[in-house]
Amino acid sequence: MKQKILVTGGTGYIGSHTVVELQNAGYDVVIVDNLSNSNSDVLDGIEKISGIRPDFKKMDCNDKEGLRVLLQKHPDIKGIIHFAASKAVGESVHKPLLYYRNNIVTLINLLELMPEADIEGIVFSSSCTVYGQPDILPVTEDAPVKPALSPYGNTKQINEEIIRDTIYAGAPFKSIVLRYFNPIGAHPSGEIGELPNGVPQNLVPFLTQTAMGIRKELSVFGDDYNTPDGSCMRDYINVVDLAKAHVIAMNRMLQNKSKEKLEIFNLGTGRGVSVLELITAFEKGTGVKVPHKIVGRREGDIEKVWANPEHANKVLGWTAKESVENTLISAWNWQKKLREKGIQ
Repeated sequence: MKQKILVTGGTGYIGSHTVVELQNAGYDVVIVDNLSNSNSDVLDGIEKISGIRPDFKKMDCNDKEGLRVLLQKHPDIKGIIHFAASKAVGESVHKPLLYYRNNIVTLINLLELMPEADIEGIVFSSSCTVYGQPDILPVTEDAPVKPALSPYGNTKQINEEIIRDTIYAGAPFKSIVLRYFNPIGAHPSGEIGELPNGVPQNLVPFLTQTAMGIRKELSVFGDDYNTPDGSCMRDYINVVDLAKAHVIAMNRMLQNKSKEKLEIFNLGTGRGVSVLELITAFEKGTGVKVPHKIVGRREGDIEKVWANPEHANKVLGWTAKESVENTLISAWNWQKKLREKGIQ
């Protein structure tokens, strides 16, 4: 019998790619999503890729009683992958209470319900933002967690602490915390990808929309940082590579491969790429120019950060494989597919 996994935020960008990889690995999947930053049409894309349409429930994870009913309906759920959260750094600065409610209360609800439902483990979607601006690069899991530069980053730190304290208090489940660096790209099939509602908050969808002519130009926030070309540097990771790490993490918990009840892994490529380098790589890979301009720095942005992924490489047996160039081409193919469908 297949094991069943609950994926919160499963119609979202990273969630949908993870659902595909879970199904490809033989898991049954139940998705919960309130569709605040996604679309139920994503289910069609998931089905086209994997041949399986996952069970879907439109619900907000702030609705604890609704979650309880769902878990009672699916008593065979063994693990949770928790993506459901608001995720835009800039927006969080202006709407902090929205972020604290959406990102913290939802996790507490799940952790309180897990023992009732006899769920064995939860994979938590965290972020490299917990490191702030690191003193040493590349960043290992032992790097200090610094005061957050945005409410979004703060919610990730608080949630990690909540998980740690809950497990220390004797919770009957395990957790793996995955600290992502910067996910980009789309599924190579072109059937799913990043589809923000309204103006994109993330760099690559704004870039591809600009290349498509939907946006006038891309703003590069600052060219006076202490980096080779003055623009911010990030570790850009292919979204399918990232999705596969979640499947490995879930396998690890359900198969009791670790004696530790809580593990933390950085997920990145180990290479820093600047915003201006990314634009150049996109133009080179696709042959399409991206109109852009330099503007002032944006509040909450970190200057430079990239991962030391050795811990994940060795312990999980996971490695980021896809190049930045191919990943950007996949993002462009997804944007073209959206145009064919008459979206945007």
